[in-house]
Parts: sequence; structure tokens; C-alpha cells
Amino acid sequence: MRIDKFLKNSRIIKRRTVAKEACEQGIVFINGKQSKPGDEVKVGDIIEINFNKPLKVEVLDVSDNVKKEDSKELYRVID
Repeated sequence: MRIDKFLKNSRIIKRRTVAKEACEQGIVFINGKQSKPGDEVKVGDIIEINFNKPLKVEVLDVSDNVKKEDSKELYRVID
């Protein structure tokens, strides 16, 4: 699954266009490498997002259709 779509489905970022812009600005990293909006995300990948407050998560599941209440099960926050 594309990183911009995963960020939207997991509700880490509310809109896919905002997720795409974040990737283009160079603030999203997959396994330590700067990502582009079309980069693929797999289970076990570590995603870092350097907004005002840095966020680091591990991908637990990659699903297309996710309900809002189930979106937190797609990732685990890492300190």
C-alpha cells in the first residue's frame, strides 16, 4: 500500500492530500529513508513523521477498508 494512503487509512493524517504533501516536504520517513507519496509500506516497517511533535510508529497491518474505531489496530506507537 502507498504511504500516503496508509497514513490516511490509519487516521494518522486526516486527508490523503495532506499526507502526500507531507511526503513531498520530506518530513515522512520509512525505515530511516525519506519517502515519496508512492512508496510502498509493508507490515513491520517503521514510519517516522516529523511534524511539530515527532511521531514514530510500527506498521502492524495494511488494510484498504478500515472503520474509524479499527484504525488504531494498523499501527503501534514507538517511543
